[in-house]
Amino acid sequence: MVALIPDHARVNTSPQTILKDVFGYRNFRGEQQAIIESALDGRDSLVIMPTGGGKSLCYQIPAMLREGTGLVISPLIALMQDQVTALNEVGIAAEFLNSSQSFDEMRSVTARLKRGELQLLYIAPERLATEHTRALLREIPISLIAIDEAHCVSQWGHDFRHDYLSLGELGALFPGVPRMAVTATATDRTRDEIVARLELNEPGIFIAPFDRENISYSVQVKTDAKRQLLKFLQARRGEAGIIYCLSRKKTESVAAQLCEQGFEALPYHAGLDSDVRRENQRRFLAEDGLIIVATIAFGMGIDKPNVRFVAHFDLPKSMESYYQETGRAGRDGEPAAAWMVYGLQDVVRLRQMLDESQAAEDYKRYERYKLDALLGWCEVTGCRRRPLLAYFGDSLAEDCGNCDGCLVPVKTWDGTEAAQKLLSAIYRTGQRFGAAHIVDVLLGKATDKIGQHGHDQLSVFGIGQDMASATWRSATRQLVVAGHLRADAERYGALVLTDTSRGVLRGETPLQFREDPKLPAATVRRSSGVRAAVVTEDEGLWEALRDCRQMLAKEHEVPAYVIFHDKTLQEMLQYRPKTAAEMLDISGVGQTKLDRYGDRFLEIIRQQ
Repeated sequence: MVALIPDHARVNTSPQTILKDVFGYRNFRGEQQAIIESALDGRDSLVIMPTGGGKSLCYQIPAMLREGTGLVISPLIALMQDQVTALNEVGIAAEFLNSSQSFDEMRSVTARLKRGELQLLYIAPERLATEHTRALLREIPISLIAIDEAHCVSQWGHDFRHDYLSLGELGALFPGVPRMAVTATATDRTRDEIVARLELNEPGIFIAPFDRENISYSVQVKTDAKRQLLKFLQARRGEAGIIYCLSRKKTESVAAQLCEQGFEALPYHAGLDSDVRRENQRRFLAEDGLIIVATIAFGMGIDKPNVRFVAHFDLPKSMESYYQETGRAGRDGEPAAAWMVYGLQDVVRLRQMLDESQAAEDYKRYERYKLDALLGWCEVTGCRRRPLLAYFGDSLAEDCGNCDGCLVPVKTWDGTEAAQKLLSAIYRTGQRFGAAHIVDVLLGKATDKIGQHGHDQLSVFGIGQDMASATWRSATRQLVVAGHLRADAERYGALVLTDTSRGVLRGETPLQFREDPKLPAATVRRSSGVRAAVVTEDEGLWEALRDCRQMLAKEHEVPAYVIFHDKTLQEMLQYRPKTAAEMLDISGVGQTKLDRYGDRFLEIIRQQ
């Protein structure tokens, strides 16, 4: 069964009907309906909606209701395949054109396109730039053009892609066709650039609230990162998650260590053999409870709804990157966790990578500002969600109660005198050494390095023995974040005084340092999602429903969540439908999925 709506019937079919009969949902969320109506009226639009907010429906439904084929421009092959598979499963005629296909496969898709059999075609921006593809598309009616991950057009953004720059020509190439630019994150500056570069015509601007209430945020100072990660994961065995690392080598070592500890973990980075990389991604999407340990090469467009946590083993590059990456957790709306550890070395390395890049100086300056904003956020002493939302121009009336800042209030201490000692030690040693050596000087340690440079003869030698080395490292990090110190990337992280250091040394700038908290396990909310809501007496039926879903997924060669989301199975568990009509009332069950799978699930429920 294919939900291809004949042209004469489109005017009599409403978005609400498509939502219920095809996708199986009762109500639109937020501004979905207004966005759809805008597209149906032929208007351009910019849609900024957090991951999991339902962006795809905003262009899929109007593409089905307008005459012709909807064109979706997407930057990743995996994203195209994922969405096309999900659309085919609900009976929508969708295909993609990309480099993963053979010549015969592309010819078959092209033939279907010319015959008017497709409601949605997914295509990469670089393919759309070719004259051959543009000539093909000019032969057919285009209902709508959706530009997914539209932030990729912004040269100030965190994921710029040069191929997106040519998409501004689409308005002239396809006059009268509404264009919809869609992204999960964009600051005011990025929004303006998207509109300008895509040459959107007086677009409707739709900005959904950025708050992902179901995600619990937690940030820790990196002490023993692997041990800290294992402690975080102990309560999350059997849950799907993503762990981000800065280097390829680290993704493999962390994945190997997790496997030694009994977790199912796979590495993912651009240096892996392409077949291995594809297979690891396929397994993550298809199997339950798998952890992927990855560089940022993994993730954009990942549609898996039941990712229960995203962990950052290293500091990301910006607030935008952090928000987008953590947004891959909890797309099903159930509780999820965003956890991160970071240290001074992360800061040094990111700044070094930036300084050594070939980018223009004004771009580097902006990237430094974004990194500093993230560092400042890491050091907040109260609710984390409020400053996170404020960065994107959103607000929260009161503290969220679902982050480490709310659950474990941070203590502060007067760090003015400690800062003066630290800055003095850096100055006296010639501003040529990193944090570890400076802390050794303050603690009065008789190391070979200290003896070699005669630093045991300085007045600052041993003046910091009243504080532990961990406290001195914390003070150093906080002075760097506050701008009173700079880690010189060209000299391997040597600490250097800044213009504001003088005010601290003279006592004109009082300082309060945060006391790095030790998070007891009991205060961190376990983010086990739907599974936690299943009471003991229902576990038999719950496992039977999941087994049925997994069996169907294997039969159809699709990820389990494409058959039904966890939330759909939970509603089956709660309401125990006995008839096809009752099954249609379950959220996520449309007519096509009822026809394909309904009897199998109904039989299991009847047997209980």
